[in-house]
Amino acid sequence: MKPTILMAPRMPARLLARLEERYEVLGPMTHSAPDALPAGAAAARVLLTIGSWKTDAALIEALPNLGLIACYGTGNEGIERPAARARGILISNAADANATSVAEFAVGLMLASARQIGAAERFLRAGRWQGNGVERMAHVPGLAGRKLGIFGLGAIGQRIAARAAAFDMTIGYHNRSPRPELPYQYYDSLLGLAEWADILMVSVRASSETRHAIDAGVLRALGPQGHLVNISRGIAVDEAALIEALEDGTIAGAALDVYEQEPLVPDRLKALENAVLTPHIAANAESAQIAQQELLLANLEAFFAGRPLLSPVAI
Repeated sequence: MKPTILMAPRMPARLLARLEERYEVLGPMTHSAPDALPAGAAAARVLLTIGSWKTDAALIEALPNLGLIACYGTGNEGIERPAARARGILISNAADANATSVAEFAVGLMLASARQIGAAERFLRAGRWQGNGVERMAHVPGLAGRKLGIFGLGAIGQRIAARAAAFDMTIGYHNRSPRPELPYQYYDSLLGLAEWADILMVSVRASSETRHAIDAGVLRALGPQGHLVNISRGIAVDEAALIEALEDGTIAGAALDVYEQEPLVPDRLKALENAVLTPHIAANAESAQIAQQELLLANLEAFFAGRPLLSPVAI
């Protein structure tokens, strides 16, 4: 008999086909609550989920045979860890499988915001470009020589830093602790990093400690020539404060791939010309998706074989 696993949100078709070869797959669930569990869910040994999916104590307790919560991506902020820990339930994630893809996209967003690529496309499509002698867009600073502040110098942050260095940018960072082995300037506060930076890149993990870390004060410190880029999680940025900062010129621009209440994006934010907005696709490179799926499958194989997980999450 195949082991039973429960799929919370729907997983990619390629992954689902691989899973169904080896396991009895239940789900997906319509919402995150015990009343949405499919028939037979009590037998599930594994819950397949994503970081933003709410996996609270009630859902965990409704799955009496659960031994592993396997997150498809890197995030795990939706899991009520004390409830999992009390039951001895393991947690795994995608580790750095999508880090290169996200870092590439982060640099693209940085370019799009700082060099006004989206605004330039709209300018052209609106028929406003009449050659260089009539109306042209205002000049903006390039990236060379500018200061990139990275909030969260983990696997993704380090890859962003390496790519930004190729643009001749100066790099600083704020982390829970310094990384003396890396050649970048450490700032012991986020506010200090924002005061120094021209562009503030958010690549920190989502948690209660980082919720609304980018607030009105940090945005004021970033200043009227500054740009904010977020490829982390929407909850790291106070969205209301950001909208006000973009509307009143407190900062020059922002580029966002993540939002507080996905997939909802405030109309005020969508109306802003100085905001570059994408629908949470930084990890959508084919190479990243294949790597995530292979790692998830390997974690499941290790779990059912009684071996250590390849990418465990400390709880």
